[in-house]
Amino acid sequence: MGYEPLFKGRGTNMTQEPIFLQPVCKEKIWGGTLLRERFGYDIPSETTGECWAISAHPHGMSTVKSGPYQGKTLMELWDQHRELFGGTEGDRFPLLTKILDVKHHQSVKVHPDDYDAEEHGQGEMGKSECWYIIDCKENAEIIYGHTARSKAELVTMINSGDWEGLLRRVKIKPGDFYYVPSGTIHAICAGALVLETQQNSEAAYRIYDYGRTDQNGGTRDLHIRDAVNAATVPHVDGFLDESTETRKGVTIKTFVQGEYFSVYKWDISGTAEMTQDAPFMLCSVTEGSGSIICGGKSAELKKGAHFILPDQMPDFTINGDCTLIVSHI
Repeated sequence: MGYEPLFKGRGTNMTQEPIFLQPVCKEKIWGGTLLRERFGYDIPSETTGECWAISAHPHGMSTVKSGPYQGKTLMELWDQHRELFGGTEGDRFPLLTKILDVKHHQSVKVHPDDYDAEEHGQGEMGKSECWYIIDCKENAEIIYGHTARSKAELVTMINSGDWEGLLRRVKIKPGDFYYVPSGTIHAICAGALVLETQQNSEAAYRIYDYGRTDQNGGTRDLHIRDAVNAATVPHVDGFLDESTETRKGVTIKTFVQGEYFSVYKWDISGTAEMTQDAPFMLCSVTEGSGSIICGGKSAELKKGAHFILPDQMPDFTINGDCTLIVSHI
């Protein structure tokens, strides 16, 4: 009865401001230099393929850049301050946000679902993912699905090397969005810059790698049997239920509201009053610049910034001209 405090004490260290993260960049045989050129990230080499932007995966941890949790990894935040994430259950942080600079073709692969990943016993969960095309060359493509009508036909086409006949190619353009559920045979082809939202897993079975060799002349492992086992046959497109809402200062495009994640694009133009109504939200600035104002504090938003909006976050304002890709569970 009567007055209820706005922020109920779910732990003493309540913070209701954006948590900005320092990403980790990784070399890939197919990578380039766009992560430095477009976003100003420190990259380890001229073949840098991935920016692990919002990551609590042991293979590459984001760390908090500033504020009361400065220096902590996202995994430590998840383990020690679950109240920031609305008390979401689970041993591991559920999502992983990456930016991919695909200068050369990625290998063709398939990700297992949760059940298949658990059966494999490598401590990974399944992996559904989605791609927002930040930019790409003209006539750039993705491999999305296949033509086999049965597992037997899939095996036959793989064994005979009929990649042209098997792999389904789709032309892409900037602003496109693709949902890639576990079981989808897929790859991003040369000349694309992509923001990827995915389950927090590195479980992947490689089917085809264009016969490439590394600097030591070795080829990368293939996992044909596992891939065939995990693949959805016949191919099924990931279902998108896209919608757009425009109000003062912002256009919000909903790309997908799925089992593992929902993903949106916020196009800010001017001043937008926003609400954080999920247990937590992951935000990445892909274009432009601006500022976020919350509780009387302001933080700069630059292209390439990544941050978490925690639970119990009060309403906030974004000023500027910028595009954000936003996700939550």
